[in-house]
Amino acid sequence: MVEKQFLIDDLQLHESWRLFRIMGEFVEGVEALHDLGPAVSIFGSARINESDPVYQKARRLARMLAENGFAVITGGGGGVMEAANRGAAEANGRSAGLNIRLPFEQKPNPFANLKLEFRYFFIRKVMFIKYASAYIVMPGGFGTLDELFEVVTLIQTKRIRPFPIVLVGSDHWEGLVEWIEQRLKAQGLISEDDMDLFEIMDDPEQIVTTIKKMVIL
Repeated sequence: MVEKQFLIDDLQLHESWRLFRIMGEFVEGVEALHDLGPAVSIFGSARINESDPVYQKARRLARMLAENGFAVITGGGGGVMEAANRGAAEANGRSAGLNIRLPFEQKPNPFANLKLEFRYFFIRKVMFIKYASAYIVMPGGFGTLDELFEVVTLIQTKRIRPFPIVLVGSDHWEGLVEWIEQRLKAQGLISEDDMDLFEIMDDPEQIVTTIKKMVIL
């Protein structure tokens, strides 16, 4: 019985110290990013390489954003994240890489000039949203979808202010948007206005122009 109580006490102590780790990550993120200025968070697959057109489009987009006074925020890894940090660096812009500790895939890219590492996904997502003036979502997998629907939900429920959300690549996103319209909207599971929370675009110049019109630098 005494041994069992010790185990319970150890578990409670472990949970208490975890709270301090969580608080520490929040503090570190806020202190590092609060002077970043107007920024655009860019998401997409970590699994594409430099020869992929999606990589090149992300790189060009980030470079154009940096040239127009925006900082760039990514998840700090490879693929689209690397491309975006790289594009910002080519324009001598500021970019942040918010890396996450994972047992596979995620390795920090060398192009971000502000690097942070997170243990907890939910803290990292707060930083993506808190310091973003716009969202650009390139083709990606479950992680990209998670980040997309997180911010759409927060805007839909008025937990954060509205800002531009651009899905890049009509070939990639049109099927999902069609499903949302035919299933969610048609069944009354979302409102008609919810379809206006994001838009699909392909042309980097149009994307940057749209963001500039909607964001005050």
